[in-house]
Amino acid sequence: MRRFVRLDERLEAVLALLDTDTHADIGSDHAKLPLRLIQTGRARRCIVIELNPGPLALARRNVARAGLADYIEIRAGDGFAPLHPAEADSASITGMGAGTIAVILRRAEVGVLPPTLVLQPNDNPAPIRVWAQQSGYHLTHERLIDGYWPYPVLRLLRHPGPDPAYSGLPHTAALRYGPHLLREAGPLLAARIRADVLRLTPLAAPGRTAQLELDAAQDALQVIGRRV
Repeated sequence: MRRFVRLDERLEAVLALLDTDTHADIGSDHAKLPLRLIQTGRARRCIVIELNPGPLALARRNVARAGLADYIEIRAGDGFAPLHPAEADSASITGMGAGTIAVILRRAEVGVLPPTLVLQPNDNPAPIRVWAQQSGYHLTHERLIDGYWPYPVLRLLRHPGPDPAYSGLPHTAALRYGPHLLREAGPLLAARIRADVLRLTPLAAPGRTAQLELDAAQDALQVIGRRV
């Protein structure tokens, strides 16, 4: 019996948020996530998109070794450029900076972005949350995965109108820390918010960016304080 590809905890969290027909993994590197999607039946078909020659060759080798070349197509290219309009039902981008992910999303041509996106940035996801609000996507799920640092995982669904996830929360704090995460008030997020308050307090002064960030952290601390 063929053994499943092993994923780290952050990619397991991405996998758990996907159940789709055709999935595109952007900047896939080793293609482990698409391999597991096919092996577990969470996707019928996958498209791996990779820009760099080394990771592209690695993805091709891994797919061939798994005997899944009939189900996983490898394409060379930048971001969503190799995809056709309405070709994929979902897409993932993992292991990049949030700013880089937001740029990739902004550069996608109209009609190419699928209705479901699962994104795992390596830093603060605020640029992704801002993009989602500006681009007609609702934030439906968020998780923080403990690792070298806390890894955020976000699931976005295309939907018209204001995103109800932000209702009743201080907006800047929700963009910075995540509306669902603030409501859950988990220990990883609480530790991060408290660390931000300690770090920013001596730096804050009227007119400084640090003051705005401190205000958001203190608002977030009040939100989670009501829930713990």
